[in-house]
Amino acid sequence: MGHLELAVLGFTCCLAVASAAKLGAVYTEGGFVEGVNKKLGFFGDYVDIFKGIPFAATPKALENPQKHPGWHGTLKATSFKKRCLQVTITQDQTYGEEDCLYLNIWVPQGKEEVSRDLPVMIWIYGGAFLMGSSQGANVLSNYLYDGEEIATRGNVIVVTFNYRVGPLGFLSTGDPNLPGNYGLRDQHMAIAWVKRNIAVFGGDPNNITIFGESAGGASVSLQTLSPYNKGLFQRAISQSGVALSPWAIQKNPLFWAKLVAKKVGCPLNDTARMAGCLKVTDPRALALAYKVPLAGLEYALVQYLAFIPVIDGDFIPEDPINLFANAADIDYIAGTNNMDGHLFATVDMPAIDKGNKNITEEDFYKLVRALTTSKGPKGANATFDVYTEPWAQDSSQEARKKTVVEFETDILFLVSTQIALAQHKANAKSAKTYSYLFSHPSRMPIYPSWMGADHADDLQYIFGKPFATPLGYRSQDRTVSKAMIAYWTNFARSGDPNTGHSAIPTHWEPYTLENGTYLEITKKIDSSSMKQHLRTNYVQYWSLSYQALPTVTDGEDAPVPPANDSEANPVPPADDSKANPVPPADDSEEPQMPIVIGF
Repeated sequence: MGHLELAVLGFTCCLAVASAAKLGAVYTEGGFVEGVNKKLGFFGDYVDIFKGIPFAATPKALENPQKHPGWHGTLKATSFKKRCLQVTITQDQTYGEEDCLYLNIWVPQGKEEVSRDLPVMIWIYGGAFLMGSSQGANVLSNYLYDGEEIATRGNVIVVTFNYRVGPLGFLSTGDPNLPGNYGLRDQHMAIAWVKRNIAVFGGDPNNITIFGESAGGASVSLQTLSPYNKGLFQRAISQSGVALSPWAIQKNPLFWAKLVAKKVGCPLNDTARMAGCLKVTDPRALALAYKVPLAGLEYALVQYLAFIPVIDGDFIPEDPINLFANAADIDYIAGTNNMDGHLFATVDMPAIDKGNKNITEEDFYKLVRALTTSKGPKGANATFDVYTEPWAQDSSQEARKKTVVEFETDILFLVSTQIALAQHKANAKSAKTYSYLFSHPSRMPIYPSWMGADHADDLQYIFGKPFATPLGYRSQDRTVSKAMIAYWTNFARSGDPNTGHSAIPTHWEPYTLENGTYLEITKKIDSSSMKQHLRTNYVQYWSLSYQALPTVTDGEDAPVPPANDSEANPVPPADDSKANPVPPADDSEEPQMPIVIGF
């Protein structure tokens, strides 16, 4: 055989090998879909990418999602679909579409044959249940929630999807007329679709992990607790949010429904008529009907997060604290960033990031009082004393500002996560439980030198951005990213973050009720990174001492949202009669804002 024949044969063999690592058109329950096969480097492996596969029909406003009817021919799944209809970051206009229930899939492939029976990881995005999308924010088409790095480095299938947010996803009258939780049901539909269809993409339908951050972390937790998801997935990871977070369940949804109804001109005193009217109202008007105030707040920012999940007696049948038996066989990782509360604290107290601005005891007491209204003055005083005790030794401005951040981190994220971990462990049968603290400092140049990991700082590392955009990161950032992807994907594969496809820097010990064992994630992870008793004194204060205080129910100090667009700031109630958190009985009364903090 001549040299030319050998060259042709070799080239043909190479083509055959390359083509073997490509799924091509895949047959799903809705019809054929075809994505894009991407080669990773000159001699690298491949990844099949499918973008924009419908997992449900175009949803009707304020109604549960329905199964997609399917399509004819082959669906070209090559681009992300628009996000679900929502307000822009400025909250003065909308973007996205009602036709938004689509998902995206990344399937890593070898050089010789397509993958089979891979672990599956389904991502649920955050955004305060108000905004967000399956692909996340992007700069020059570099999408935050691009699953390629996780998929290829961990050898897992990654799925992301859209779900409805804001009033269109979570408005509820608190009764069967508008039960709410439409966004949670969208999530459930996406998970169920993956369970039914992922095998044809090379995934193992019996080895599915759901994971998410912030509102997505709380959603993950709520999905583990809902009876609707029994058997749909085996593992879950909650990052900076759990079902017990004080911002995860709306205790007075009718108040917010009336606020929206009043804005768009719907009836207020009959929930059936209100629901009928809201369902035929322009969805963009519904999305714009309430704006979260972001500056000059009289009360804490978290108290204005309105459209969030509710206890509907069905999908979430009762208070989440009573539902952990439903997660008895679901392996679970949960954790927080060490300064998760910074994002909220800087809105509540802008002086935090300004070196030339001071924080007084009065400033801090006002914030404490706003976040402890359910326990009245006794709760505020006790909490203030607990958090300012260290000021006797160090009352510097740095110490005070860190205290404010720690306070909001504890009350909004850390304490509820620790309680959720304890509940999961106490109810576990076959399930394993792991806890972590992400402490790699923020890289934002405007932050003070004492700053740790802010809310959402972990996202860039779990999605491998230090590898995808290496010029923007340091070697230590790649070390953090590599470790997180290894732990997360190993856990998805085996239920144990130490065992799987990827090497890890140190053994991650399971969480125990006795020691509260957790892994601290930093640029240097070794045996000393395994720690115990994370802020135990503060966790015990909130879960025991604070809870033991009598609850105040008169609603004193409950903030009131702006009555119209011209009012930039919330106004406190003028007198006791206006402070009652119970919604008004008829159309003539202006609704008063209830307390939404769970502590």
